[in-house]
Amino acid sequence: MTKNTGDNNTNGDLRDERKDYTQGELTRESLEKNPITLFGQWMATAREAKIIDATAMTLATVGASGAPSARVVLLKQFTEEGFYWYTNYESRKGTELAGNPNAALVFYWRELERQVRIEGTVSKAASEESDEYFNKRPLESRLSAAVSPQSQIIENQSWLTARTDALRAELKDKEPTRPDSWGGYKLAPSIFEFWQGRPSRQHDRFRFTRNDSNDWSIERLAP
Repeated sequence: MTKNTGDNNTNGDLRDERKDYTQGELTRESLEKNPITLFGQWMATAREAKIIDATAMTLATVGASGAPSARVVLLKQFTEEGFYWYTNYESRKGTELAGNPNAALVFYWRELERQVRIEGTVSKAASEESDEYFNKRPLESRLSAAVSPQSQIIENQSWLTARTDALRAELKDKEPTRPDSWGGYKLAPSIFEFWQGRPSRQHDRFRFTRNDSNDWSIERLAP
């Protein structure tokens, strides 16, 4: 079978792709008791390192048939209560979350050789929070949110542009208001997993699980 001979390989055989992870380690002694505190430290490090789209996270949801779907969205806020992002409630992810609020998030910061997995249940953010964030967005982003039937089939890009132009003309000097179909979601975490790449695939993995007393238990997992 043909081996991978460089960047121009197009035969689909990636078995010879190799990378050793050498950026650091994660020890039990270095962990915070609260995983949200540790996540905040890791996010700060990622942003300080100028990683492109450090706030990007993969959101996985489950449809009525039991089939999963995943996509990348942007984290906009995190607190002790949860992790927030904003989107169209009528999109595929919105429809799936309405039927099954269980979801998972994944952050991967390649340059730091770090990954964080978060599992929990999702609810809509308060209307006031959604209004506040919507009004902070650039005008063009607000117009796009108002006219886009997210996840629905459209004819072409010109159709979307025409709807945006029509709404801009209709509003004139008025500010667009947040559509009822658009707003925030909050994932309340019950499980965190922090992964730090290590040489020879001896990676560090720690799982935080929220227990009945609302504290966090910590376990090391095999890589």
